[in-house]
Amino acid sequence: MNDLVNKINIDQYLPDIIAGGTNVLFAALILIIGLFVANKVNTLICKVGESHPNLDDTLFRFLGSIGKYVVLAFVAIAVLNRFGVQTASIIALLGAASLAVGLALQGTLSNLAAGVMLLIFRPYKAGDFINAAGCFGNVQEIDLFTTVLQTFDNQQIIIPNSEIWGSQITNHSHHKVRGVDMHFGVAYKENTDAVRKVINSVLANHPHILKDPAPFVEVETLNDSSVDFLVRPFCKGEHYFDVLYSVPEQMKKALDAEGIEIPFPHCKLIIEKEGYDL
Repeated sequence: MNDLVNKINIDQYLPDIIAGGTNVLFAALILIIGLFVANKVNTLICKVGESHPNLDDTLFRFLGSIGKYVVLAFVAIAVLNRFGVQTASIIALLGAASLAVGLALQGTLSNLAAGVMLLIFRPYKAGDFINAAGCFGNVQEIDLFTTVLQTFDNQQIIIPNSEIWGSQITNHSHHKVRGVDMHFGVAYKENTDAVRKVINSVLANHPHILKDPAPFVEVETLNDSSVDFLVRPFCKGEHYFDVLYSVPEQMKKALDAEGIEIPFPHCKLIIEKEGYDL
């Protein structure tokens, strides 16, 4: 009698047992395949960054991680569905939580978005001298949230990427050859051809100034007290500051040696005396 009862109970629950076992097997299979696909997506995205030297590895490692976790999220939803869990409410809850986190981290996410844009378009790279967000320095590091600059007096400046991406960026190291603009004024009595000869002589003797392209030396402005020359020699990017800060002193010495006056601003005061009848 007991054997008959046990057989009836087994027959009654057998379909549920088989269905449960099938769900476990399918869930395990989904999980295994999902993990494989997630890791594969991560690897493929990272390899894209590694295979192109112009692309930044940091960005593609970050994108690879995002791709991996997105796949894993769908895998988790699929596994829960196999066990009859209603995932619609879970998805809605995750969406609401994501919105709340996004609102709480607006500044951080804007820095992240700007960092992604900077790493994709690469307006500058580590080692470049840039002007950005009102700061000037040598780029030491670029990550997804900040850019680190080092100044000439060895200060470290950490700038949020959103401030850089939203403003003008001047990359002083982008071109291999740079023009160095300088202005020199001489007195009106001086012969401009003689002045030009002295200026060209100083530029020709400088070790870092290139012969090609040739320096540009022309009168630019007739000021109140001086005739101003625009002088633009060209040099390699790494010698820009050496030329900028060494040429003015050399120019002063050369002009003094030739007796050419470098005027300072002055004005002439004329006083007229008027007679008055008493």
